[in-house]
Formats: sequence, C-alpha cells, structure tokens
Amino acid sequence: MRALRSTEWLLIGYFSYVALISPTRLPLLVLLLAIALVAVLAYGEARGNPLFFSIARDWAPLLLTLIAYREMDWFTPLVWDHHLEFRWILFDRSLLYGWGLQHAIESAGAVLPSYLEFCYLFVYAVGPFTVTVLYLEHRRNRVNQVLLLYLLGTLLAYALFPYFPSQPPRTLFGDSDLPTVMTSIRRFNLWIVNGYGIHSSVFPSAHVSSAFSAGLALLLYLPNRKRYGLGMLIYAASVSVAAVYGRYHYAVDVLAGFGVSVIAAGIILAANKRK
Repeated sequence: MRALRSTEWLLIGYFSYVALISPTRLPLLVLLLAIALVAVLAYGEARGNPLFFSIARDWAPLLLTLIAYREMDWFTPLVWDHHLEFRWILFDRSLLYGWGLQHAIESAGAVLPSYLEFCYLFVYAVGPFTVTVLYLEHRRNRVNQVLLLYLLGTLLAYALFPYFPSQPPRTLFGDSDLPTVMTSIRRFNLWIVNGYGIHSSVFPSAHVSSAFSAGLALLLYLPNRKRYGLGMLIYAASVSVAAVYGRYHYAVDVLAGFGVSVIAAGIILAANKRK
C-alpha cells in the first residue's frame, strides 16, 4: 500500500466516504473492488511488467472516476420537493431572457448552439485528452500530479451531490425553459444524459468543475506549454455557457462547479507549498 500513487489514495478516500454516508452496502463492495484494483496494479508494476502496469495506472483512475459518478445515482431521492430548483430558476430566467443570453446565442442560427452542444458533449473526453497531452509532450512523469488536481475537482463535486438533491431545468421546467434551436448534436447529448446520466443531483456541475480543474492542472504542470492550459480554460468557459443555455444545469450549478475547481487548485497549491 505504500507504493500507491496519490491519485489512488484520493479515490480510495472518496469511495470510503461514499460507503460511510450510503444507507446501502453496495458502495462498500465498490470500495473493496477499487482497493483490489489499485493494489493489483501497484503489485504488478513492482513485481511484474513495470512499463505495462505503470501505463495502466495512468489510465485506471479515469475508469474509477466513471464508477464514482455512477455511484451517485444510488442517492436519488424517492420524493422530491424542488425547493432548491424553484429558487435557482429565477436567476436563470433573468440571465437567459431578461439579460438576453439566449437571444444572443441563437441570433446567428444554429452555429453557436451547435458549438456549445459540441463542447458539452466532449466533456466526457477531458480526462483522456489531458493524459494524452502529457504523453504527447513526453511528460508522463507528471500524469499523477495532473490527474490529482483533475480528480480532486471532479470528486469534490460528486461528494456534494447527496446534499443537494435536484433535477435539471430541462426536465423540471421543460415546458417553458428550453432552447428554441434544436440540432443533431443536442439530440445526441439529450440521448446520453437521459439514458446514461445520474438523476440524484445537478449541483454543483461536475462538467464545469472537471473542465476547469483540467485547465488549471495543465497550466500548473505544463508551464512551458501554456496553450494547452489556456485552451482548456477557454473550453471550460464554453462548457459553462452550454450547461446553462442547454438547460442541463442551473447557473448556480455552474458557479459552484467553478468554485469547486478553484478550491481543488488551492488545496493542491497549498500542499505543494508545504512540501
């Protein structure tokens, strides 16, 4: 266990937290399986094929993060009171209609809505893209550091889901608050979130927190290749707009997701300073 990476310890800590707050035993089983996986990979690197298992350990945290996301569906409440959503929607309507955000986005037809939906779709590839960038830049030695910040920003958002049960505006307020431009990319996004998304909470936005965390991690650990970090931050800002415009999230979800990424970066910077 002393050979585990910090990302692996973070995931074990997260799965332990979920097992503690869950009323069922399923998260305990997930915790044990996660411990077994990271232990086997660490043992394989130490006693078997070092290169193969080392590369496997670069990518395994992304798989475990997907499992962590799916776990949150077990916290879906049986009864909803929607007191949070009815407060959050007021700010959204001011932003979209009172301040003209929706009209501005749709003023050029389907061009900007398609771009935003495209950005929202590819959030699922942010983790693999970030690791691939480090490989291409011959910085495999920094994969664990970059993933630590990315995972911290993502898992912190997941950890808050059980305390803010909420439904997305596209379903709760779908009759009155939807984009007027329908594109094929949006149809695909809706198919994914309706069929494979979780339904326990939308606060804070993990899409936003993970994208901003990846951008901050690339800026921090690839200082000589700032185009990657800056590009990811611009992309994260686009995801934020897409989340509100597409009614996948409330604006407060997006703001909270950005805040979570800043907190994650602050924790990492403070830890690095202590070292």
